[in-house]
Amino acid sequence: MTTESPAVLRADNVDLVRNGRYLLRDATLRVDEGQHWVLLGANGAGKSTLLSLLGAFVHPTHGTVHVLGHRLGRVDLRELRTHIGHVDPRLRVEPSLTLFESVLTGLTNTPDIIPRWAASEDEAAHARVLIDSMGVRNRSESPWYTLSQGERGRALIARALLANPALLLLDEPATGLDLAAREQLLTAMDALRADHPALASILVTHHLEEIPASTTHAVLIRDGKITAHGVVEEVITTKNISECFDHPIVIDRRNGRWAATAG
Repeated sequence: MTTESPAVLRADNVDLVRNGRYLLRDATLRVDEGQHWVLLGANGAGKSTLLSLLGAFVHPTHGTVHVLGHRLGRVDLRELRTHIGHVDPRLRVEPSLTLFESVLTGLTNTPDIIPRWAASEDEAAHARVLIDSMGVRNRSESPWYTLSQGERGRALIARALLANPALLLLDEPATGLDLAAREQLLTAMDALRADHPALASILVTHHLEEIPASTTHAVLIRDGKITAHGVVEEVITTKNISECFDHPIVIDRRNGRWAATAG
């Protein structure tokens, strides 16, 4: 008899209420090791709210959320978040830091290098490996303010991976990228998933073209309610996406990548 492995994330019948308004209602979701989810929905659908729960930033009003085996409400959220990598292109980074230094701040979770703190030789070496894997080694010593948006996005992924998290959350990492930079980012994400087979991840977006080919599962959300979730091929369909976005949309998939056109 096999025993089911613990979920990396589990939300059971979760409501989140603020000022009498339901931001999430009856959300249920399970994410296991090695799975790569995309969270899709229109602006204001509740994507960032759900991600804040799964990232241990807020507590549910009703229901239960378990993150990395710990139930929210019974664990120190600050300590728990040290085991979660969070990629947010809106993160403030000290502009004068080099790309390499900005990646090192993933160990302290600060926007700048802490005075009298220094990474160990092993930590610095790990940072350089991650920078190389993201394809930005040639920019390691360049100041943050000189980097392109795409280079910053890949640096932020390296930063989030530096502490060896079990879970990686990516909040619209392709925001503001041009076509070439977006494709470079998605290629890097596919590569990192292959290099870290135990890592679980959730990517938030409202553009199907921003979904990496290595994505395994999907969850759709509309008006604070999960409308579909499961294996990506079964969830991202013309019918489901049209209902989620309340607009007729035709879905196509080629070479593992998704595209949407008006129906």
